[in-house]
Amino acid sequence: MGMTSRERVKTVLAHEVPDRVPIIMGVSNATGIKMIPYQGVKKLAGINAPDEYIYDWPELGSAKVDEATMLRLHSDVRGVLDRFPKEVYERNRNRPPHTPCLDCWGTGQVEIEPGVWYPGVHPLAEATTIDAIERYPWPDMDDPYRVAHVKEQASKLAQEDQFAIMGTPWLLFPFERAFAMQGMDTFLLNMAMYPDFAKALLRKITDLCKTLMGHFLEAAGENLDIIKIGDDLGTQEKLMISPRMYRQILKPFHAEFIEFIKARTKAKVFFHTDGDVFDLIEDFVEMGVDILNPIQTSAGKMSDLQGLKERYGKNIVFCGAIDTQRILPSGTPQEVRQEVKRVINILGEGGGYMVASVHTVMNEVPPQNILAMVDAVEEFGYYPLK
Repeated sequence: MGMTSRERVKTVLAHEVPDRVPIIMGVSNATGIKMIPYQGVKKLAGINAPDEYIYDWPELGSAKVDEATMLRLHSDVRGVLDRFPKEVYERNRNRPPHTPCLDCWGTGQVEIEPGVWYPGVHPLAEATTIDAIERYPWPDMDDPYRVAHVKEQASKLAQEDQFAIMGTPWLLFPFERAFAMQGMDTFLLNMAMYPDFAKALLRKITDLCKTLMGHFLEAAGENLDIIKIGDDLGTQEKLMISPRMYRQILKPFHAEFIEFIKARTKAKVFFHTDGDVFDLIEDFVEMGVDILNPIQTSAGKMSDLQGLKERYGKNIVFCGAIDTQRILPSGTPQEVRQEVKRVINILGEGGGYMVASVHTVMNEVPPQNILAMVDAVEEFGYYPLK
């Protein structure tokens, strides 16, 4: 008899060999699927389920995947999300059509073409002083509505004991949230020109994120297997900031936040960061990151899967690595199958790997390729690996 999905994931998280390489899809905005390919998968699978969005946020574009489709995708993980305050939902539902969609931080998205939204509202774009930070109307992270559902959802999944449970509070902590508050180029410039201001902004954001995370973890209790956090740190070719700047300015906040989490839960820390972050993996291990995602194989040294496995496979679980730049959107189903087989045989050797696409499956990906990806895991992912 094979393992349950939860047993399979927990075995991998313990750096042991499961019956099959686990799959994580449709669980969060980092491991999710956009609405158009989700609709295509449902059609191919003959599944009749409503089109709903995670966070009830159409502008984000990521589908809230129904259970029948999750089963068809062979996903071994289920997510427990937080919520925005009630007034945020009410405001956005009632705003005039095509106007910016704002979150509780005052940041938001603008419609750049019909139905396509992009981050474009940065309320602290002009700020460079501590006073500007102190005067800003920051969100209330103690609002009980944010996590009122978490205990029930996490408890239900734990009682069913079939799928691994991942907590995915929507934090954008703290680097990406600083980008959202100021704009990426502006904040990167301020890190160099006004480092005291940059540190103060990161300090404020980190404290707010810790408050929400504390409430989330308290509500979830001992039911979580994984807790997701993340900050995009890389580009296609290199880091956004130098390793030295990372260690001087940003790493202390990451380390503090991870320590805060580990003091409150036994759940493994899942760290999502795009791009070529090879030069920081030692730092991630040192800080206590347990799972690294998405392993962007199209970005610089992250393409060296054998090197990653040999150097860090004993210290960290890899999650992702199925290319979303070329293979999934442009390859044939057979090419997708072969890529999944290749990646599994490198990263899955001896355990320590969870199959996922590199970030959310985007609208350009044919649904046939999504099913080819997950079905290839069923074909090639059982141990001993073929």
